[in-house]
Amino acid sequence: YANKGNSIDGLLQIRGQSFDLVCNGIELGGGSVRIHTEELQRYILEECLGHTPEQVEATFQHLLSAFSVGCPPHGGFALGMDRLLMLMCNAQSLMDVIAFPKSTNGNELMTGSPAVTSNEQLDEYNLRKKENA
Repeated sequence: YANKGNSIDGLLQIRGQSFDLVCNGIELGGGSVRIHTEELQRYILEECLGHTPEQVEATFQHLLSAFSVGCPPHGGFALGMDRLLMLMCNAQSLMDVIAFPKSTNGNELMTGSPAVTSNEQLDEYNLRKKENA
C-alpha cells in the first residue's frame, strides 16, 4: 500500500477484502476484513487521512499498541433486515417495509425530525448550543 502514493490514481489501486450477500439482484448484507496491523493503520491515519504523527499518537495510541502486539485478521458481516423483508414481501421499495421511512429530503414524517431543539430539551440533558454554530 505504501508504494501506491497519495495520488488519486494510486489510491484507486488500493483494494480491500470486502464481501456482499446478494439475492435476486438485491444486496442483503455485507462486510469486510478490518485493518489489523499497526503499520497499515498508521499509514491510513497519517498518509490518507492527513493526521500528524502527534495527533495519531495522542488519539489512536491505544489502538496502535494493540495492533503492535499482534491482532489476528478479523472481519464482520451484517444483514440488512429491511432489505431481507423487502425481498420476502416482494416489495418494490425499502420504504414499504421500514417502520419510519425518511422522505426524499431526509425528514422523518412521524416524529418531524430533524427539528429545532428547545432550551428545555437541552437543559434536560445538560447540553448547550454553540453560540457560533
